[in-house]
Parts: sequence; structure tokens; C-alpha cells
Amino acid sequence: MTIIQLQYLIEVANCGSFSAASEHCFVTQPSLSMQIKALEEELGVVLLDRSKKPVIPTEAGNVVIAQAQETLKAYNTIRESVAELKGETAGKIRLGVIPTIAPYLLHKFIPDFVKQYPRVELEIREMVTADIIEALKRDKIDAALVASGTCGEGILERDLFSDTFYAYVSPSNSLFERSNIRIEDIDMKDLILLSPGNCMRDQILELCQARRNVPSNYYFESGSLDTLMRIVDCTSSMTIIPEMALEYIPASRKNQVKTLAKSATSRRIAIAIRRTYVKTSIIAALEKTITDKIAMEKAAR
Repeated sequence: MTIIQLQYLIEVANCGSFSAASEHCFVTQPSLSMQIKALEEELGVVLLDRSKKPVIPTEAGNVVIAQAQETLKAYNTIRESVAELKGETAGKIRLGVIPTIAPYLLHKFIPDFVKQYPRVELEIREMVTADIIEALKRDKIDAALVASGTCGEGILERDLFSDTFYAYVSPSNSLFERSNIRIEDIDMKDLILLSPGNCMRDQILELCQARRNVPSNYYFESGSLDTLMRIVDCTSSMTIIPEMALEYIPASRKNQVKTLAKSATSRRIAIAIRRTYVKTSIIAALEKTITDKIAMEKAAR
């Protein structure tokens, strides 16, 4: 039994297929299949039900996978502890990022992070919060950049910085002439939001104390804030955007940005990790790079 065999077994269980698992593991499918078959022969049990699509673990497979996950955690703890003793920040980190953060933050800190920590391999996936939670629990990713307070039990969130909400209003909307908008004055029929599954949608609905199924003249299945702003530009609607998106609004559209006159009209951006996660040096490096970059930008304003 080897660490590689256990990793391959977990990956097949996560992916639901040998082909997808082999791609994720950067190995040929025959090689991956051979390793898992060797593990099954050693243990004398079938670990994966190959007749099902997707492939699922057998009863014995579930038992072995649960123990394999603990074994891999211990293995990674050893490697991390030795790296820290040697004063190294090295290894691989798989990072999930929600869509309302990814396009506005990633390009700011990634160049600095890669330069400062050349021995860290950074793998990034854009994912909605529900998928991030599931991926963290199933060890598909190591950490995530999320809106604070959205991940729930079993996941540790460490706040990085605050991100204020603003209204982005069409010139045809009745609230356009105001520089400061009260939440209670927003007509929910004019407010367009991100599609369900985006945590920022839930935060805005909570902020506005609105029903989940908002009656609206405009409804779009979009996870893109940029798309919503383009819709506002050609209709009489409005939307809510985070502060990190402001610098990407053209100068000709800046007058459509309005402050919101209510306390707590912001979100906290956090890094989320499993409570049992061990890559402390890499996480600390990631946190420092992000917070240093944000602090530098604020000081320059």
C-alpha cells in the first residue's frame, strides 16, 4: 500500500470516473487503474463499483477512503512540519475563489505571491460558495477566498479585509439623481441580482430584508457582476456591486455609482480552510500577500 495508491483512490471517488481522476493526477488512465487494482488485490476487497456511472465506492471502499484521507492528512502534516523546520514555504495549494472576488482580486496578488514564493504551486478554481464548501470537505481544494460568514460548521474563516457595497444605478432610474441611496427607497422590482448560488445575492437580499424570490422586471442567470452592470446601462434598473469592482468602471459611468445609507453595507473577505488543515506556512504567506497588497492600495488612494 502506497501514498500514491491512496491518493488515486480518493481522486476517483471524488471525480466519479477513472478518466477524470487520471487527468487531475497528471497520470495515464491505465497507470491509475493499475495502482488501484493493486491496492484492491493487496487488501482482498473491491473498493470501487465500476459498473455504476459515476463510479462509486463500495462499502469497503468507503471505509478505506475515510482512513486514507486521515492518512494523507498525517502525511502532509509531516511534510509541512519538516518544511517549516527548514524555513521553507513550499508545496501545492489548491485555491477556490467565488466569482464576485476572482476578477477583481486575483491579478493583484498572484504576481507578488509567485515572485515571493517560487516553490509554491498555486492552482486556482472559480467556484460558487456551495461548491467551495463541498470541495473543502471532500479535500478537492485546500483553501478558498470567500465572503466571511458563509461557509458554516467545520470550516475556519479568517477575515482579510472589508469590501463596501455600492449601488450601480441606471440614468433612467428614479434614484439616479441621488448621491446617497437609502436601502428602504430601493424598489425591489428594479433591483437585478446575481443568480441563485452566489452568496452575494443572499447578502443583498438580507441587507434589503427582501424575500428570496424577488419579483423583478429583469431576471438573469448570471454569476457575473459585469453582466449585471451592462444590463443596468441599457435598462432602467439598478444593482449592488462591491467596492473592489469600482476601479473597473469606465470614467463615463462613474456617476452611476451611489453610496448606500445604511450601516453594515459591506462584506468581509476571508480565507477559508478546513479546521484540520496543516499547510500553515503557505496559508500565512497567502494571507500576508493579499493583505499587504490591499493595504498598499488603500494607502495610495
